[in-house]
Amino acid sequence: MKIILQVALLFGICWLSQCVEAVLPFALPASIIGMAALLILLGIGVIRTEHIQEKSDFLLGNLPFFFVPAVVSIINYVDVLRSNLVALLVICVVSMVVTFAVTVWAVRLTLKCMERGKRR
Repeated sequence: MKIILQVALLFGICWLSQCVEAVLPFALPASIIGMAALLILLGIGVIRTEHIQEKSDFLLGNLPFFFVPAVVSIINYVDVLRSNLVALLVICVVSMVVTFAVTVWAVRLTLKCMERGKRR
């Protein structure tokens, strides 16, 4: 029963984010809205990590399976990939560097916030 409630909570947030996306006057993906909503709800204490821990761990543990259909469908576009290989490699390298930099910044910020919380 606990896992069903966790799934219902996550799907409820997902559904609400899709409703918000539909009424927004600008384009913003529902997945981004949902993650922001979940972050806010976790931050203000409406949802505790225990409420979504088991299902989140399950989804993260099985994350590679969610990408199998996308990877298999890339086979249909090998000719497009070959013709744009240099551009794709540049995009991949730049986005990887930016992702690493933002991750480092986020970890440092989190550590600073945790240290500040311990001092209080």
